[in-house]
Amino acid sequence: MISLSSSDSVSTDVAALETALDAAPASIWITRRSAKEIQADAESVRARVAAGAALPLAGLTFAVKDNIDVAGLPTTAAHPAFARVPAKSATVVTRLLDAGAILVGKTNMDQFATGLVGTRSPYGVVTSALDPERVSGGSSSGSGAAVGHDLVDVSLGTDTAGSGRVPAAFNGILGVKPTLGLLPLDGVLPASPSYDTVSVFTRTTGLAARVMSVVAGPSTTDPKSRPWALDAPQAAPPRPVIAVPRRADLASLSPAVLAAFDETIARFEALGAETRTIDISPFLATARLLYGGGLVSERAWSYGAFLAAHPEEADPSVAAIAARAAKIDGTTVIDAQQAVAAAMLLARQALDGTDALIIPTAPIHPTVAEVAADPLGVNSIVGTFTNFVNLMDMAAVAVPTGEVSGEGHFGVSIVTPTFHDQVALDLAARLLGESEQDAALGTPGVDVAVFGAHLSGEPLNPQLQALCARFVGEVRTSDRFRMLLVEGSVDRPAVIRATEGAELPGELWRLSPLALSTLLRSIAAPLALGEIELSDGSSVLGFTASVDLTERDVTAFGGWRAYRAASVVPANA
Repeated sequence: MISLSSSDSVSTDVAALETALDAAPASIWITRRSAKEIQADAESVRARVAAGAALPLAGLTFAVKDNIDVAGLPTTAAHPAFARVPAKSATVVTRLLDAGAILVGKTNMDQFATGLVGTRSPYGVVTSALDPERVSGGSSSGSGAAVGHDLVDVSLGTDTAGSGRVPAAFNGILGVKPTLGLLPLDGVLPASPSYDTVSVFTRTTGLAARVMSVVAGPSTTDPKSRPWALDAPQAAPPRPVIAVPRRADLASLSPAVLAAFDETIARFEALGAETRTIDISPFLATARLLYGGGLVSERAWSYGAFLAAHPEEADPSVAAIAARAAKIDGTTVIDAQQAVAAAMLLARQALDGTDALIIPTAPIHPTVAEVAADPLGVNSIVGTFTNFVNLMDMAAVAVPTGEVSGEGHFGVSIVTPTFHDQVALDLAARLLGESEQDAALGTPGVDVAVFGAHLSGEPLNPQLQALCARFVGEVRTSDRFRMLLVEGSVDRPAVIRATEGAELPGELWRLSPLALSTLLRSIAAPLALGEIELSDGSSVLGFTASVDLTERDVTAFGGWRAYRAASVVPANA
């Protein structure tokens, strides 16, 4: 990757980027910006930073799938006759640009975002960055390959049936498919508007979190956009319970791919996860409704009339799907919608008590020749484990796990309930050996300072973990606090403001607003939550107390852990 913020010479950076772009397959792009345009943007970003602008993505390069509007560049959706030049960029693009990211170009895709293979485009077949004989995966084929070839730091795709996940598996990168509505869809050409979302491709969970923190959030011009829920978890639990499909539900996997999946589950177990086998056959049956039932009618609404009027340069598979979709009657659509609603209830019951479902992203990684021989059949197999996720309003992160000898590249998807995106990203970070601290999505939360029994490793810390709280970092109070001992079944410190005191060490944990209310209900007198002044002058919510000053003063020990280490009193556990 060539980020344009790290070098002293913008011209050198842009020249290196242009060299890399020229060496990569041209089919990745539909519209590529010139080196001069990219350099001008890089200079502008540097000037903004020099002027004091806070740009969280300064100098990072990005690409955009060509069904997402960029002002001044054509949007084709991989059909030349559809090309139009919008005056306004999609909200997600504007947010990236405002954050200092630099656009390289617009990527190739399966026509009208219909397909999971990356071969349905008159602009050329997009192949895997890891194996030119095999497909990149669609419909966000070019966006996946652009990151896979290290041409950009991040790319935007879209995902309805798996298009933000399959290219991740086939290109050895990370694919984030957020909860529906978190990333606004204004300026994004619909494919199936009830189930579309913008997706994000990167190489690391940390960068994915930075990008998601910038682009997520409601838009005044997208009626379906929505904010984070007040109960959105701040972190994955340290010992998660993960659901795993029955062997019967994995029948589409070859023995070698099944072995690779088993190895991945074993890695999760080695990281402390508990596994639970569940029946996902209702999920798989629901997945078939997207193209095999009434829900496919949304494709006719989105682009069916255009394809009927412009059959030239239409991909045969996409045209056939649109023509069939146009013949579906309203009652068939409602039948499918009701089936999805029933399946969502079954899904909640099946996943009750678990934190995530781990599934193969795709059962096969087909060659270009295999797709050409059976375009509809192969595409359907690729979507076996992806199609149900948006239908059931779930979130997912696709994680690459490596090559299966002779069968292409493989990956798993970590699927979580609505608004549990942070849990999926944390588990992805664990699997990849990356920092969970860097993977924070910036979901709405309240920071709470703890100084005693709620510290990491202390008896009440599991309360915070059960509330999916996120460790933020170590803190110290100002020197105007004292620590008194409150004895009980679990000894706790009372941190109180005083005229003379000491800096007391503690930790900062972030909770969702709903989790905070739960924590408040669990706090027993004399402890309470109140304002705590920290050593850096800031103030946060933290554990304090209402005491009568007859309690033992343990301030001199220099903190709760120091007191516990020095005390002859046995530790409460």
